[in-house]
Amino acid sequence: MFTDVEIKLKKRNKVLFSRDSKCLQDLIGLIQLQNHRTLVMWALDCAKVPLEQFEAKYPDESRPRTCLELCEDWARGKIKMPIAKRAILDSHAVAKEINDSEYGALCHAIGHAGATVHVETHALGLPFYELTAIVLKYGKNSFQKPISEKINYYLSRLMYWQENTDKLGLGWADFLMDDTRPNKEKLLSDKRKLMSSNNSRREGDKK
Repeated sequence: MFTDVEIKLKKRNKVLFSRDSKCLQDLIGLIQLQNHRTLVMWALDCAKVPLEQFEAKYPDESRPRTCLELCEDWARGKIKMPIAKRAILDSHAVAKEINDSEYGALCHAIGHAGATVHVETHALGLPFYELTAIVLKYGKNSFQKPISEKINYYLSRLMYWQENTDKLGLGWADFLMDDTRPNKEKLLSDKRKLMSSNNSRREGDKK
């Protein structure tokens, strides 16, 4: 289940999870079924946990919190993209400034959660980076249990928002109300499968 993560950890990769991670396939499949609003609610909700952890260590650094607050305002149609985009970039910038791999990963997770308002493909940035932070916290011999628990948390929260997002009567920016647009994460998945199939076909032709 975690062999790919262990390989990345041994190679000292900065991000230990990806769309190919075996442990994330159920979550990725469920994400591909959601409308954009549901993924926004899920990402902003789940990002509260890494934000709380980050602020416990860096209480005077406000940029990650500002990122989530402004991105929620963006989702509600209260502000335009440039303001939120600046806040997202600021959250990512904190990661470079603090020189702290674990807590820097939390800043990236928060930034991607906020950027989910822009496009669905950012939603997975939240688990990629938060799970990386968890591995860095617990180490190569002890990360399996907390990672499994966090993935189950992601799944349960996504199922909650799948059922409740449109029942809450929340205000939304116009672009998030257009359910005719396809899920960009699903489009990306289909494109990757097609490329993989074509590559396999080419390799077969060479033999």
